[in-house]
Amino acid sequence: METEGRDFLNSPPMKTVRFGGSVVSTLHKFKQGDTSDYELLKHQLADPDIKDAQILNWLQEFRNCVTQLSKDHEQLIYVVLRLPWLGRSPAVVEEYLAFLSNLVSAQTVYLRSCLKMVVSNFTPKRVKVCEGGVDISDSDDDDENLPGNFDQCHQALQLIARYVPSTSRFMMPILTDNFPFVQKSSRTLECYVHNLLRVAVYIPTLRRDILELIVNRMLKLDVSAPRGEIEEVEENAVQKEVKGEQEEGLFDMDEDVCSVKSGPEGSDRMCHPVAERLDTLMAVLLAFIKDVCHVNGCLDVERTKDLYRDLICVFDKLILPTHGSCHIQYSVFYLCSFRLALAEAFLEHLWRLLQSPSHSAVIRQASAGYMGSFLARANFLPVATVRACLDLLVPWLHLYIDSQDSRSRAYCDIALHGPFYSACQAVFYTLIFRHGDLLKGDMGKGLAYLQGLNLERIVMCQLNPLKVCLPAVTNMFAAITRKYQLVFCYTIIERNNRHVLPVVRTSVGGDCVSTNTNPLDSFFPFDPYLLKRSGKLIEPLYQVWEEPADAEMDPVTTKRVRQCSDADEDDFLRGETPESKEVVGMTPGSYDSHLRSPSSVGSPPIAFLQKPF
Repeated sequence: METEGRDFLNSPPMKTVRFGGSVVSTLHKFKQGDTSDYELLKHQLADPDIKDAQILNWLQEFRNCVTQLSKDHEQLIYVVLRLPWLGRSPAVVEEYLAFLSNLVSAQTVYLRSCLKMVVSNFTPKRVKVCEGGVDISDSDDDDENLPGNFDQCHQALQLIARYVPSTSRFMMPILTDNFPFVQKSSRTLECYVHNLLRVAVYIPTLRRDILELIVNRMLKLDVSAPRGEIEEVEENAVQKEVKGEQEEGLFDMDEDVCSVKSGPEGSDRMCHPVAERLDTLMAVLLAFIKDVCHVNGCLDVERTKDLYRDLICVFDKLILPTHGSCHIQYSVFYLCSFRLALAEAFLEHLWRLLQSPSHSAVIRQASAGYMGSFLARANFLPVATVRACLDLLVPWLHLYIDSQDSRSRAYCDIALHGPFYSACQAVFYTLIFRHGDLLKGDMGKGLAYLQGLNLERIVMCQLNPLKVCLPAVTNMFAAITRKYQLVFCYTIIERNNRHVLPVVRTSVGGDCVSTNTNPLDSFFPFDPYLLKRSGKLIEPLYQVWEEPADAEMDPVTTKRVRQCSDADEDDFLRGETPESKEVVGMTPGSYDSHLRSPSSVGSPPIAFLQKPF
C-alpha cells in the first residue's frame, strides 16, 4: 500500500486511470440534469479494488469543491464515506482526514454521517467463514492492523470534534446504536468497549454517559450468567479435564467455549461463554479505571474524585436497583481501593440512601446489603472505619425500635420494616466477618465495645429480625455472639423455627410445599468474584470467608452452623439464597495493581461523615 502511495506522489496525477470528467464538471452536469458522469463517479468510488493513487486523486478534487456538496449530493457523499481509507498509506489517511475536516466544517448536515462512519469501524470488520459448507459471518479477530485502524478512527473523531464543537451532542445516540449485541464474540465486544472508553478520554463531557452505556450492556451479561450456573460449568470442565474425558482441540471450534489447553492463557479462560465475555469486558473497564486515576504510577486525587462521581451516578441509576448482578459492582469496589477516603465516601453514600425515607424500600434495602457486604469483604478497610459504620447502623436500629415499641405495628412484617431488617442483617454480616479485627489487640476493649452495641435488645425486640435474616447469617451470628457471651439467640431461633410458614410452590408434577428461607430476598453484592482474568485485580483486595475452627465453638453451635451452612472454599452462604422465581411471594411488595494512599490509613473513625473525600 505504501509503495503505491509513494509511486503516486512521484508521478503526475493525470496518469491515474479514470473515466468521466472532473468532480467539479460532474457536479455541474448533475445540476443541469445530466447524471451519466455522476453515476459513473459513484461506481468508480465504490470499486472494491480501488488504489491509493485513485483515492488520493478523488479526495483532492472533493476538497476543492466541498462547498458545493450540499444535501442534494447525499448519495455521493455516502459513497465517499464508505471508501476503504483505514490502513492505507499515510498519504491517503492524511488526505481523507483533511477531507472529513473540510466536509463537516462546510456542510454540517453530514456531521452525523461522518460520525457514524467512524464509529462503525470500532469493531473488527466482518468476514465470511465457511464451516461445514455453510457461510458464517464473523468478525476478523486476527487482523493485525486493528490497533492502527483504531488510532486513525480516534484521530478522525478528534479532528471532527475540533472543527465542530457541538459534536458531543450527537455522539451518544450513535455510540448506543452501534454497540454490538451482547451475543457477539468477546473480541468484538472488547474492541468496541475499549474504543468507547478512549472516546471518554478526549471528550470528557461524554464519560458519564459512556460509562452508563457500557455498564448497562455489561449488566445484561452479568444477570444472564447466575453465580450457580457459572460455578457448575467451571466445575464440570475441571472434572472432565481431570478425568481425561476431553479430547485435544475439542473446544477450539468456538471461541466462546472453554479452552482446556495447558498454560496460563488456557487456564485464564472462562468455560461459561457469557462469563468469558463479561470477564473480557471487566478487564477492560478495570484497566480504564486504573489508567484514569494514575499518572506516572502515582494516584491523581482530582482525576480519581471526578471518576468516582461519574461512577457513583451510574451505580445509583443502574447497578444498585439491579438484583442478582455478581460482578459489575466490583468496578466501584476496585475504585474505592485506591484511597480510603473514597471507600468512606461510598459507605456514607450508602448510609444516606438507607436512612432516607424519600427512597423506595427496595433501594434502601439494597443499600444496606451493599453496605454490609462492602464492610465484610473489603480488606482495605481499617477497623476504625468498620467501627464508625457500626456506630451509625446500630444506634439507628435502636432508634427504629424505640419508634415502633409504642405503636400497633411492632411485629414482624417485612412489608412494613424491610429496611430495618436489611440493616440488621448488614450488622450481623459485618460482625461475622470483622469481629476478629474488632477484638484484635486489646481483647477487653474490643469486648466492651461489642457489649456497648446492646445487640441483645435488637435480637429480642418484637420486630424479631432473626426470623427474616438468612439462616446461615442467623446461625453464624448466634455462634459468635454465644462464644463471646454477647447475646444468646438460640431460644428465639428455636421459637421461630416452630412458627415458620410454608410457601406453596407449583410444578408440573403437582403442588409441593417449600419453606421460604430468604424472605428478605437477600443479596450480598460482594460475594466471591468468579471471573478469572479480571479477578486477578480483585483478589488482593478481597476478604475471603474463613470458617471458625471446631475447637472455637461448642459442639451444639458447630452442629447448628453446619446444618445451615455448606461452607465450601469461601462462601458460607452457599445454598442459602434460592432463586426468587422458584418460590411464590418471596419479595415483599416490592489494567494490574491498586494503590492506597499511606496517609489515609488510620484516619478518624467518622472522617467520612465530615467531608466527601
